[in-house]
Amino acid sequence: MPSSPLRVAVVCMSNVNRSMEAHRILSKNGFHVRSFGAGSHVKLPGGARKPPVLYDFSTSYKKMHSDLSSKDQKHYKRNGVLHILKRNERIKPGPERFQECPDPFDVIFTCGQRAYNRVVADLCARDQETWQPVPGVNVDIDDTLEAASLGASIICELCQGLQQADDTQSHLAELLQAAKEKTGRSFLHMVCFY
Repeated sequence: MPSSPLRVAVVCMSNVNRSMEAHRILSKNGFHVRSFGAGSHVKLPGGARKPPVLYDFSTSYKKMHSDLSSKDQKHYKRNGVLHILKRNERIKPGPERFQECPDPFDVIFTCGQRAYNRVVADLCARDQETWQPVPGVNVDIDDTLEAASLGASIICELCQGLQQADDTQSHLAELLQAAKEKTGRSFLHMVCFY
C-alpha cells in the first residue's frame, strides 16, 4: 500500500464546477489533490440571452463573484454560479490551468472528453524527464451541480481503491471495470509519462 496519499489532479475545462467539487470531496477524504482547467479561458454562463462570460485563469474566484454580482446578481444567484464561486473561494484563491503546471501526479482524472483530449495532448507534448507513468482517466460528468457531486463521489471511490493498491497501474483496470458495473459508465483511460 502506498505510504503517502495519492497525488491527484482533477481537470475540467474551466476549473469552476466539476473539478472543484471533486477537489473539495477528495481533500475532505485526505487526498493530496489539485484541480485545474484545460481550456484557454474560464467560461461561465452569461446572463439571460447573453453570451458566456470569459475570464483569464489569473482572475480570482472572488473577483469573478464580485463581477457577476454587479452584472446580474439575481440571475447568477438563481443559476447557482455565485454559490459555486463562494465554495471555490474556500478551497483556493482562483482557477489554475493544467497546461501551466509542471508538478507530477500519481493519477489524473478529467471530467469530460474535451478536457481528457487536452490533458493527453499536453502530456504527450511535454519533455519526458523522469518517465514516471501516470494514468489519465476520464469520468464524463455533465456540468451541473448534481452531476458534479455524483462524479466527485465516483472519482473519490476510484482514488480510495487506488490508495489501497500495491500497484496502481495493474489495479486500475480492475477498479474501472468494477466502477463500470456499478455505475453503467465507461471510462476512457491511458497511461502517459512525465
